[in-house]
Amino acid sequence: MAETEQIDSLWLGADIVTMRDGHYNLIADGALAVDQGKLIWVGPRSECPAFAAREQHQFSGGIITPGLVDCHTHLVFGGDRSQEFEQRLNGVSYAEIAAQGGGILSTVRATRAASQQELVASARWRLDRLLAEGVTTVEIKSGYGLDEASELTMLRAIRELAETVPADVQATCLAAHGFPPEFKDNPQGWIDIICQRLLPQVKAEGLADAVDAFCEHLAFSPEQVRTVFDAAKALGMPVKLHAEQLSALSGAALAASYGALSADHLEYATAADAQAMAQHGTVAVLLPGAFYLLRETQRPPVALFREHGVAMALASDANPGTSPALSLRLMLNMGCTLFGLTPEEALAGVTLWGAKALGLQHSHGSLEAGKVANFVHWPLARPAELVYWLGGELPCQVIYRGEAQ
Repeated sequence: MAETEQIDSLWLGADIVTMRDGHYNLIADGALAVDQGKLIWVGPRSECPAFAAREQHQFSGGIITPGLVDCHTHLVFGGDRSQEFEQRLNGVSYAEIAAQGGGILSTVRATRAASQQELVASARWRLDRLLAEGVTTVEIKSGYGLDEASELTMLRAIRELAETVPADVQATCLAAHGFPPEFKDNPQGWIDIICQRLLPQVKAEGLADAVDAFCEHLAFSPEQVRTVFDAAKALGMPVKLHAEQLSALSGAALAASYGALSADHLEYATAADAQAMAQHGTVAVLLPGAFYLLRETQRPPVALFREHGVAMALASDANPGTSPALSLRLMLNMGCTLFGLTPEEALAGVTLWGAKALGLQHSHGSLEAGKVANFVHWPLARPAELVYWLGGELPCQVIYRGEAQ
């Protein structure tokens, strides 16, 4: 008689929304078997092997989803920009705010002035809000230091933060976020520092999992982005790109040509961009928080992405200037109401396709044997409820690497 397999835990009593292949693929009255932080069996309870589980957890109905993935954030920064938000609503223009020393440069000054410990502490408060809503994987970018030392401090803060939270934290070097004030008359000087000094040090210290840039008329040109991407690729670092947010520069197609993990924002993406992204497997990361706060009217071409089979992720874009969003679940609703996603597409966007945007689709983002045991139990009747409810923290039980949080 075969010996019963010993496992760490068995989770029963709820319907499982697996998100396999980016669809609900719901298993009624399912079972999840976990050992050493990984899922070793997922299926109907009636078909579950006779595991000998050290712990058995029984839910009273509800649904289990993969842990949520927030694949685009700027959670580490100094200061805040709430005063500017109030000024804008009182009729002060962006130009006037910038002339007063506001805008992104105010965040740069505050970030440069903050210690690594201060950056970690403030980011932890913001990240905790996301974790409370079921996020178990998050990406965090640098990009508010805009000098060599401060960018490294930001990346080290992200790595330190990763050691303190029950979540998988990916770090992205976004030194090509904008041009430092010191280099406003010498943009090539900053690009040279990024490519020749900063990225090699980031790679040597293991401080980032990917390299990002902002391709826009008010930031980096496609040619400048290409220079940064060439340097990243020479170091073996994956790339991604802020592209087509305010204008059409074919940045998304450029990113795809480098095999980019993702192109993000994409309000002005074209059919050529969508075709290139589909060809190279680049994920479209949609960011409704910035669209909403900036009161934009040009929506990302969701129909084009569907037509060409481009995977669509959703993210909070949590940042101090254009998307001070601390709820990924709110982004689910905005993705549907503002961009026209279906609830199933939206949930796929913060699970499997969010994971793919980080290069983690083989280990994260769906509930399948062999993947990490990151999942969330919600006392809800159906997955569309995650998209439906506006505001308020829905009660949930987060399981990270097989351990209840």
